Amino acid sequence: MFLHVVDAKYCDEYKVLLCFNDGAEGIVDLAKELYGQIFEPLQDKDFFKSFKLEGHTLSWSNGADFAPEFLREQIHA
Repeated sequence: MFLHVVDAKYCDEYKVLLCFNDGAEGIVDLAKELYGQIFEPLQDKDFFKSFKLEGHTLSWSNGADFAPEFLREQIHA
C-alpha cells in the first residue's frame, strides 16, 4: 500500500495534525525541517499555514512538500 496523507489541520507554530490512509494520525512538528532554499520560506507562519493536500501529501505554492513516509515517521501522538 502506498502511504497517503488524507487529512491535515494546522495546530499552531509549525505543527500539523495529520491523518494517513493506514489509519495513523497524530501531530507532526516541522519546525526543525524548515531549512534549505525550498523550505526556508515556510518559516513565515502565514505561508506555512497555506499548505494544501496535493500529490497525497502536504505541499505549498513554492513547490515545497514532504514525503508522506517522512511525515508518518515524525508523528507525535
